[in-house]
Amino acid sequence: QVLLVESGGDSVQAGGSLSLSCVSSGFTYCMGWVRQAPGKEREGVARIDNYGKRIYTDSVKGRFIISKDKAKNTLHLQMNSLQPEDTAVYYCAAATGPEFCGRWLSFNYYGQGTQVTVSS
Repeated sequence: QVLLVESGGDSVQAGGSLSLSCVSSGFTYCMGWVRQAPGKEREGVARIDNYGKRIYTDSVKGRFIISKDKAKNTLHLQMNSLQPEDTAVYYCAAATGPEFCGRWLSFNYYGQGTQVTVSS
């Protein structure tokens, strides 16, 4: 069982920055962030495995940075140059084995979510 607790969601103006954090309990093979905007399907944002390999969805490349502090079991997402289309509930996600890491939404654990709102 893995418990994920997110923090850091807020309201910002376009062009601003936010940093999300997620504290995890239990072993994870890879972790990531997914988001869901109003009226849209959940989509993957970024993920990182235990070897440090990072993958980003195209719309956030060059703006978002995912990192993991292994000592503190904490996942971070630094979001820069935020745009209104980044508005969504952001969920921390974790996978306990490689079989759950292959696709964007294949994680087997999710947090409760934190709201990010970007105004123009």
